Amino acid sequence: MGRPMSSDPSIPTMLGRGLTRRCPRCGQGALFRRWFSMLPRCPRCDLDFERGEGFWLGSMAVNLGVTEAAFAIVLVGGMVLTWPDVPWVGLGIVSVLVNLIVPLVFFPFSKTLFLAVDLVMHRMGAIDRRSATDER
Repeated sequence: MGRPMSSDPSIPTMLGRGLTRRCPRCGQGALFRRWFSMLPRCPRCDLDFERGEGFWLGSMAVNLGVTEAAFAIVLVGGMVLTWPDVPWVGLGIVSVLVNLIVPLVFFPFSKTLFLAVDLVMHRMGAIDRRSATDER
């Protein structure tokens, strides 16, 4: 467990890996047991995903931002495409469905994307470097 890392990946690489539900540090996939259940550490590079108390509040913020952006696109797009006879009831129902479905679908992506953002902001600290080179 825990392969030595030769160098830190680039920022676009880490963000791209995060968007595809992969470990931002090494690119390992299969980080989730189920859709809503993430492993505690990367099986390849041993990166700790539980990076501190309250860490996942950031992924909730990312998920909320994506959900509200999708809601705004649907609402404004629906209004622009159907103006002046906007079907308010239908548009309201679709908008509510977007707010229910998008956060569920985007959940694992928001976790790995926020993990990538955190690694970009803090780069790899001393603790992470030690866990990447430890042979357990």
